[in-house]
Amino acid sequence: MAANVSGQAPVPRLEVRGIKKAFGQNVVLKGIDLSVRAGEVVALIGGNGAGKSTLMKIIMGIYTCDAGEILLDGKVARLGKPAASLAAGIYLVPQEPLLFPNMTVLENILMGFSENESELKKRLSRHMEELGVTLSLQRKANTLSIAEQQLVELLRGMMRNAQVLILDEPTSALTFGEVQALFKVVQDLKRKGIAIIYITHRLTEVFEIATSVAIMRDGLITLEGPVENFTKEMLIQGLLPGGAEVQQQGKRAYEPVRYDALEPVLKVRNLSGYGFSDISFDLYPGEILGIAGVVGAGRTELISTIFGRDKTLGGTVTLAGRDITGLPTSRILKEGINFVPEDRHYHGLFKIRSISSNTTSALLNTREIGRVNMNRRRQKEIAGKYVDDFRTKIVSLEDLIGSLSGGNQQKVVIARALSTKPKVVILDEPTRGIDAAARGDVYSIIRQLKDAGVAVLMVSSDIEEVVELADRAVTVFKGRINGEFSREEITQDVLTSASFGIVQERTV
Repeated sequence: MAANVSGQAPVPRLEVRGIKKAFGQNVVLKGIDLSVRAGEVVALIGGNGAGKSTLMKIIMGIYTCDAGEILLDGKVARLGKPAASLAAGIYLVPQEPLLFPNMTVLENILMGFSENESELKKRLSRHMEELGVTLSLQRKANTLSIAEQQLVELLRGMMRNAQVLILDEPTSALTFGEVQALFKVVQDLKRKGIAIIYITHRLTEVFEIATSVAIMRDGLITLEGPVENFTKEMLIQGLLPGGAEVQQQGKRAYEPVRYDALEPVLKVRNLSGYGFSDISFDLYPGEILGIAGVVGAGRTELISTIFGRDKTLGGTVTLAGRDITGLPTSRILKEGINFVPEDRHYHGLFKIRSISSNTTSALLNTREIGRVNMNRRRQKEIAGKYVDDFRTKIVSLEDLIGSLSGGNQQKVVIARALSTKPKVVILDEPTRGIDAAARGDVYSIIRQLKDAGVAVLMVSSDIEEVVELADRAVTVFKGRINGEFSREEITQDVLTSASFGIVQERTV
């Protein structure tokens, strides 16, 4: 820790001053000042496109800044490349894990170390115990869930004894228990004098883990200070464009769905597959059915099987009166189900194709778009309509999808699912890794689907999201449904308890 001059605050472990960065005519950072001291957690929040990722990449030496300087313990640092940042004790745990898929967990974590392997394994074992991680070190990275991949990335940073740790949305795919374990580790790191920049879109986490908060908007730090000086409403207001008013969020007063007057559009009966068994439920037109549960409970396996990605081992799935059990995904799409995957980067986007192509790719080989003689005009009409409807921020429909922020990419993925005019839309973690403003836009889109009579099957690890949106909810525990709850019964406490296998007694 840097020496403390009597009567003055300790020198920041990391400080950036006047950082500017532009890509062509696009000015991303307009003069950023930010510091984090030893044992401090600075929560950095801001909308997608605010410049957070660009700033972190400059700190990590991936980008060079156009102006400004970076100081470590009060001294100007020359961090022109990632190796220099790592050598200086800075480590970034990315939101989207960057593991080598065909290597084992152990190989991914220990890559780049020259120390004795047995000593490294002892240290790794200690860190895994602290974090409560029980992963097999011999598993291949391509078999890990998003949550497990993020834990591997965190272990990489812990093994490198970073003095400045940057956590980019570390809890976006973690269960409640895993989040609490992570927070315990963060508290331990604080006590050891580690300086932490904690990037998050979950405002409740700011008050639980951070010592100070900084809001980034349009390439500038617009608000910062000790976390006790702020409320959640103040942070939301700070994230909005100047003059915009905060919309109070909470449990929306839906018009009750009259199930007795409707025929289910989707019937699942005694369905079994890899990771779950004997699942039954109905889904009605204009209903949002939330599926809650911890990571590994079988939720994603269930919806993947319904969509034809995984093999059905038993039971039936009926869509609008037609048996679709075990049909391939291509047929299920035509029958009227579409899917928004959890991991948009690996399963939701064609990264080297345009926004227009990504939006309409589900319509290839149809009368709408064609395949050999593609109707480019119609393609742009469809993509443009969804850009307007969803308020997607783009420059041109022909720009690569990778040019968009995470929230705007997610809107394109949802638009593609809706372009086929499905009877049922399956949403797997629909707002993972997107900011508060984009999250509100996605919620609005989901409600529009409901109002249009589309049935929505929504898997979410964010209990607040299920409380906010769902008409009805089920919880999955160890591969089986262990609770079903009406709109009036859905609360955070009830869903969290049931997700961990504790079903509360209902009052009559």
